Amino acid sequence: MESSDAGAPAVSLVGDALMSELFAAAGAGIYAVNAQGVVIACNPWAEHLLGYAPDTLIGVNAHQALHPHVGDGLNLPTQRSVLEDIALGKRSSGDRAVLLRADGSALQVWWRAAPLPPDAGHGNGAVVVFHDASAQRERDGQRAYRYAHSETMREQAEYDLAEIAWLAELTLAMVSTLNADEALRRLVRLLVPHLADTAVIHLAAESRALDRTAWAHHTPEVLPANPDESLALPDAPAHTEALQRVMRGAGVQYVTPPGSFGPDLLGVVEATEIIVLPLRLRATTFGALTLIRSAASPPYNEADQAVAEEVARRTALGLDNTRLHAAQADIAATLQRALLTDLPDVPGLELAAHYQPAQHAAEVGGDWYDAFPLEGGDTALVIGDVTGHDIKAASRMSELRNMLRALAVDRPEESPGQILRRLDTAQARLALADSATTVLARLRPDGTGSWDLAWSTAGHPPPLLITADGSTSYLTGGKSLLLGVRPTTERPTAETPLPAGATLLLYTDWLIESRTQNLDTGMTRLRQHITTHQHLPLPQLCAQLARELGDTRDDITLIAARTPPPN
Repeated sequence: MESSDAGAPAVSLVGDALMSELFAAAGAGIYAVNAQGVVIACNPWAEHLLGYAPDTLIGVNAHQALHPHVGDGLNLPTQRSVLEDIALGKRSSGDRAVLLRADGSALQVWWRAAPLPPDAGHGNGAVVVFHDASAQRERDGQRAYRYAHSETMREQAEYDLAEIAWLAELTLAMVSTLNADEALRRLVRLLVPHLADTAVIHLAAESRALDRTAWAHHTPEVLPANPDESLALPDAPAHTEALQRVMRGAGVQYVTPPGSFGPDLLGVVEATEIIVLPLRLRATTFGALTLIRSAASPPYNEADQAVAEEVARRTALGLDNTRLHAAQADIAATLQRALLTDLPDVPGLELAAHYQPAQHAAEVGGDWYDAFPLEGGDTALVIGDVTGHDIKAASRMSELRNMLRALAVDRPEESPGQILRRLDTAQARLALADSATTVLARLRPDGTGSWDLAWSTAGHPPPLLITADGSTSYLTGGKSLLLGVRPTTERPTAETPLPAGATLLLYTDWLIESRTQNLDTGMTRLRQHITTHQHLPLPQLCAQLARELGDTRDDITLIAARTPPPN
């Protein structure tokens, strides 16, 4: 018991010391007043916030010294004494109060007050806890600024991302087709109304004139929407001069809008801002891009002008790519045609051939046709396709074609199947081609004005025979493996007479086969089309079949023979 009694004061002393430390270290101002409003205790933070020296705040009448009053010259609203609320036995608080510092300046605070315990011996006193509200408001202001700044940055990032996506869409419009006119029509539709109310593209023509190639306006019916319709409106003189300066090598032109709207292009679209940008890459000027805004749209700023120049640069890149591809495709088609032979003149037999290069490729391929005379008045017809679509395939095609010619001419008495067998053996030993398909046909006059046909097919689509009455049949006989698989294989030959007025058609696979239809469908369509158009002259018939049936993504080759009509 004594031990317990002796220890009790020590516990009390530790508790008082701890409470004193907590009171001094609190992160808020704390002071206590007695029933008369005199400060009887405070912590150092209260003295610091209120500007009092240590131990000088105690004894001050809080209501008189710390609260503003009428007539004190501070023009601050008067405040109820904390003791008035405490006398009613309730806690109180506020977030817009003002306490006066020792130097008379105002300190905005938010505070809470509670009655002192009755047994404290100070009557209806109170303890007040307050915080510097100005610091809190400053922190709140900084937080609000950071939030507003982050929102601005977010909006800017979203805008930049949208601009990048839009520019990517413009680039895709230019590179997703090799048809320059179609690409430019897509482009102007994307420019309006994002960057302009009206967009017009002029391209340089061979005659040194400028062709108005594509246009778009934000209001339907103001300008023709159909690309097949011409835009007959003349260019305003100022616009024409700007275009001419651009074509002579000048940079971006800013055209002064007309004083009044006339019957020209600028007047019809009610232009108030006109920018003419060169479509130029390196030293080549392809044309000009004109961007127009009307009075309802804001004027172009520096950011708009920078975007417009980037659009013009990307457009020029797309036009250059299209031009280069067209030049390469033209070279490839010219080379391919140079590798193909001229058709001989055969009495009593009409011959025609057609070669259509792939529209979206700029490479020579392995397709070929051939026709040449044999001993005794016979005529050989050949159609073939070497695997591959490059200069190597074209080279091997030429070698294989010439080898076939030599073998056929050397032994004209052999059947087409025997000649193909020797060709297969030779190409295997000489490595002329990895693999190839072909049809070799021999047309022989029988002396009465009619012709006999013998043929052999090596992995190639079958010849099509059309008689004068419109009947059609695929010649499926004489069929064997493609060249390059089994060189020693015997190759059969099939024979049939060619009636008067009959047409024999040999063709490559892309006439009947494509990525969107199977082989059977393609062969059926070929029979239907040739029946419909068999009355056409042979060259026109071949061209029309290639145009209407062929898959333009690859080369298409045809050769045809027609016997004289019946008497």
